[in-house]
Amino acid sequence: MIALDVGGTSMKGALLSDALRPLGVIRRSTPGGSRPTQALDAITATLRELDARAGERHMPVRHIGTVVPGIVDEESGRAIRSVNLGWADLPLARLLTRATGRPVVVGHDVRAGGLAEFRAGAARGARDALFVPVGTGISAAVLSGGRPLVSGGYAGELGHVVTHPGGAICRCGGRGCLETVASAAAIAATYTARSGTRVDGAADVAARVAAGDPIAVAVWHGAVGALASALADVTTLLAPERIVLGGGLSQAGNLLLDPLRVRLGDRLTFQRRPELVRAAFGDEAGCLGAGILAWEAAGVRPRLEPATSDAGGNPRRTRRPQPQRRGAARS
Repeated sequence: MIALDVGGTSMKGALLSDALRPLGVIRRSTPGGSRPTQALDAITATLRELDARAGERHMPVRHIGTVVPGIVDEESGRAIRSVNLGWADLPLARLLTRATGRPVVVGHDVRAGGLAEFRAGAARGARDALFVPVGTGISAAVLSGGRPLVSGGYAGELGHVVTHPGGAICRCGGRGCLETVASAAAIAATYTARSGTRVDGAADVAARVAAGDPIAVAVWHGAVGALASALADVTTLLAPERIVLGGGLSQAGNLLLDPLRVRLGDRLTFQRRPELVRAAFGDEAGCLGAGILAWEAAGVRPRLEPATSDAGGNPRRTRRPQPQRRGAARS
């Protein structure tokens, strides 16, 4: 299978075996710009490159799984809206199938990442959980009673919960959305504006926090507070037993998780207190989820091997699973 995870700033693509082992991986930038076709052209080119690599290795491609941000209707294969990519009601699966000559299944990037984490990652074994990647944007995959909550593609838009009424204008058209304060892009932009020093991204800000830079500390605490506020609201409504933090910001590890646990706990009274953990598959989750969607579209349910962490907190694979055909007993 070809799997492609399209993010707001970068794309991660892979050739995946039926055990979801990567047989070839590429990364490309996701183009910005005002023309919606720019991102579509880049996605098509990346899928064709992966297809060509499979051909060079004499590996027949059965399906393509592509996951994208925004509001996605998986059943119809349409990208309903993506403010990051400039899309509105795009028949993405049909367009990519036509462009590549391969059957394409389309999904939502965060729900796909959540699928990997729910099946074999940090949310494994939970019946009520959230997977919350914090990167260019912020969203959530919701597992309730062991079932994903989709609601026509509109569920999980955590980044557009208003945490600062009357605050900065968000790309969605609202003001004071969580994304304007706590996304990786917002953290970097806020630090640059306050300090007058341009940084490459939130990782640079995190390094400055660790070094004791007072401006970086203030920006970081503001982002953590906003994220805690939004997660407290979700906890009150959905009572997840576990919240899994992913995306680029989660790479900060305990620099993010420790204060977030404290700030979230301070906002809760009677609610069930969720366990707050770091994602197991890191930035591989969306691509692995795209692979799961592709294999299942071909009639195979692969068993993604459970991820564990080494002493440094880095995810690792523990065993090589075997695929399971539809009709066989499922665990």
